[in-house]
Amino acid sequence: MSLIHQFQGTAANGTDLTAIYVEQPSADVAFALIFPGDDLPRIAHWGRPIADPATIINQYDALRPQRVSGALDDTPWPSILPTQSESWIGAPRCEIRRDGIELHCRFQVEAVTATAIERGNSETPSETPTITVEASDNEQGVGIIWTAELDESGLVRQHLEVTNLASGTLDIGRIELGFPLPADASEILTTTGHHLRERHPQRQPLTVGRFEKLSMTGRPDFDASLLLSAGEPGFGFARGDVYSVHVGWSGNSVLSVERLPYTTGLIGGGEILLGGEIALANGESYTTPWVYGSYGHGLNEVAARFHEYLRRVHRDERRALGIADKPRPVILNTWEAVYFDQNYDTLTALADKAAAIGVERFVVDDGWFGSRRDDTSGLGDWQIAQDVWPDGPKSLRALADYVHGLGMEFGLWFEPEMANLQSDLVRQHPDWILRPTANRLPMQGRSQQVVDLTNPDAYAYVYGAMDSLVGSLGIDYIKWDHNKLVTEAVSPRTGRPAVHAQTLAVYQIFRDLKAAHPGLEIESCSSGGGRVDLGILEVADRIWASDCVDPVERADIQRYTSLLVPPFMIGEHVGASPAHSTHRATSQELRMAMAFFGHMGVEWNLLKESDADVAKLGAWIAEFKKHREWFAVDTCVHSDCSDPAVRVDGMVKPDRSAAFYRFTQLTTSDTYPAAPVRLPGLDPDGTYRVRPLWLDLDLDGLGIGNGQSPLGWWTPDGVLMTGRVLATYGLRPPSLHPAQAVLFTAVRQ
Repeated sequence: MSLIHQFQGTAANGTDLTAIYVEQPSADVAFALIFPGDDLPRIAHWGRPIADPATIINQYDALRPQRVSGALDDTPWPSILPTQSESWIGAPRCEIRRDGIELHCRFQVEAVTATAIERGNSETPSETPTITVEASDNEQGVGIIWTAELDESGLVRQHLEVTNLASGTLDIGRIELGFPLPADASEILTTTGHHLRERHPQRQPLTVGRFEKLSMTGRPDFDASLLLSAGEPGFGFARGDVYSVHVGWSGNSVLSVERLPYTTGLIGGGEILLGGEIALANGESYTTPWVYGSYGHGLNEVAARFHEYLRRVHRDERRALGIADKPRPVILNTWEAVYFDQNYDTLTALADKAAAIGVERFVVDDGWFGSRRDDTSGLGDWQIAQDVWPDGPKSLRALADYVHGLGMEFGLWFEPEMANLQSDLVRQHPDWILRPTANRLPMQGRSQQVVDLTNPDAYAYVYGAMDSLVGSLGIDYIKWDHNKLVTEAVSPRTGRPAVHAQTLAVYQIFRDLKAAHPGLEIESCSSGGGRVDLGILEVADRIWASDCVDPVERADIQRYTSLLVPPFMIGEHVGASPAHSTHRATSQELRMAMAFFGHMGVEWNLLKESDADVAKLGAWIAEFKKHREWFAVDTCVHSDCSDPAVRVDGMVKPDRSAAFYRFTQLTTSDTYPAAPVRLPGLDPDGTYRVRPLWLDLDLDGLGIGNGQSPLGWWTPDGVLMTGRVLATYGLRPPSLHPAQAVLFTAVRQ
C-alpha cells in the first residue's frame, strides 16, 4: 500500500494547486499539505486517515478564509513558516537579520520531494514518508529547506534549514515551526514545577492571543512543559481529541500556541537563539531542532507515539553498535545512602546487601574525585581522590572489582559540564568557563560554573578523563548530572553566546563515549528532572525524573513525565521513610508500588534497615523482574478519575492480553468508600480476570485500609469482566488509608 499520494487541481480563484497526502495506517494517522502556486504549503490535515485522499485538494477552497473588512487583502491562513508577506500579523516566527537589519522574506517554492525513506534494518524494516520543500527569497539572499516526516509511530516531525545565499552576515533569531489547530481545540494543558516538584499539570482556555512556555537556562528546566497540548474542552488521558507538540532540544527553546481573530490556532515551537549566536557567512546554514507533533484521542494515545519512537531509536542504536537487548537492571544508587561519606568498607557492605536482594547495578554517586568532600570544591577535577580511595586493596578500582565480583554492573557519577571555582580545572584554565565578560562570572549555582565544552581543549580534557576512567575501572554506567542553570553563557574563545554549540557538544560526548565503549549506558540527570527532552533522550539510556523520591510527590511527577518518556526510561527508586526531600513518612508498600512500572531502583541505606524490610524489598524486586521485559514494551496508560485524591496508572501488553494497574489513594476523598475507577487500554471485546497482585498483603483480603467489610472481588480468584465494561464503568477499588497503593492484574481469559 502506498503511503504517499499526490494530486493536482485548480482553486476557485484560478490558483494551481498541488496536494501531498501521507499516512501511516498502522499508526492510524495521516498528514497532508496543499501548495498554492509557488507559495509555501499549508498543512491541510493532521489526524485520522481520510477514506478518499483525492478530496484533500478541495481543502484549499474549503478552508481558505475570505477577505474581510479592515484587514489585508489576504486573511491570515498560516503556512509552514508564516511571515508578513502572507499576511501573518501574529508573533514573529521567522526572525532573520542581515548585518543587523531585519529581513521580511517572501519565500517561493523551487522544488518539492516526497518519498518513503527506509528506516530500521532487515529485522524491523519501516518506511517513513518524508516531504522536503526547497524555497528561497533570492532578492534577499535567503534559502530554506523544510523537511517533514511521518514516523511509523504516528509522530509528525519537522525542521528547517536556513542558508545564507548572499554576501554579508545572516543572523538567525527565532525560527518557530508549528501545526494548525481545529477550532474546537480550545483548551490547553501544560506542566509547571520546581526542584523536587517537576511536571505538575495546569489547564486554561485557549483564547485569542498567544501563550508560550520559555526555557532560557540552557536546559528545559523544572518548569518546562514536556508537551504543550491543545484539545477539546475536558480532554483527558482517555477522552477527547488532543494535539500535542514538543521541541526535541536540550538548550533554550519555546513552546507556543497562538490564536488570531482571523484564523484558527497555531501550535508549535523552536529553539531560542541569543543575539550573534548563529551568524551565517555566505553559503553557511543553520538547522533548527526537530519540532514534534502527536495527535491522539486522549493523552494516552499521544504519549504512546513518543514511547514507540524512543523504543525504536534505542533499538536501532543498540543494533548499530552490535549490542544485544537486555532487561533494565535494578539499580542501587548511593547518594541518599551515604551522600559524601564514601569509604570502601561501607560501600562494599552496601553492595553485599544489594546483591543479596537482586540488585544488578551499583552506582557510586558524587564525592569520589578531587577535593570533593562537599559541593563547594573539586568539581571538574576528574581524578580519583586519594584521601578517600587510596591506591591498594581499598581503592576505587578495588570497589569496582568487588562489585563486578558480586555479579553487578558498576556505575559512577560525573558532572562533566560544570566546575567549582575551587578546583584545579578553574585555577589552571579560567578561560574554560562560560562568562559574559573577561572580568565577570555569571551568578553561581551550587558553588559552580559552566565549563565551555565548545572550546576544543576543554572538550578534549573532559572526554579524555571520562574515557580513561570508563576503561580503567570497567565502568558500565554513567550517571551524568547537570546542576547549574546555564546563564550569561558566552564563550571566552569566540566572544559569542554558546548555548546552541554547548548543547551539541554534550550530545557529542554522549555519542563518543558510547561508541568507544559499546554497552556503556548513560543516565541524564539534571538536579533530578531539569533536562528531559527528545534531544537528550535520543542519546541517553534513561532519565532521573526528580531528586524527590517521596512516592506521594512521585505519583504525578512520574505520571506527567510519562507523557513524553516511556516508563522503562524513567528512573523510579525506592527510598527511605521519612523521605529525605519532604520528611513525609510513607509505607514501604507505597514506595515499592510507585517504583514498580519504571526503571526500578533503590535510593536507600539498606545497612540501617531491618532484615525483614530488606527481605520485603527483595521480594518486590523479584516480582518486578518477572514482568520488566513486558513493561519495556507495554503501553503506558492512565485513567481519568473524577476524584482528585486518587490515581490509576497501568501497563498494558501490546496485544492487550494482560495488564498491570496501580490504584493510589494520595489523600482522603469526598467519596467514601472509594468510587469505581475505569481501567483503560484493554480489548473492549475481551473478557478479563481482574485480581490483586499478592506480594506480602494478608490473604484474608478483608481488612484493607478503612474497609469495614470484605470487598467482593478482592480475593485470589478476582472477578471476570469485559474490557468494555472496565473502561466504561470500571470497578470499585479497595478503601485505603491516605498515601497507600495496591497493584492488581487483568488477564484475558
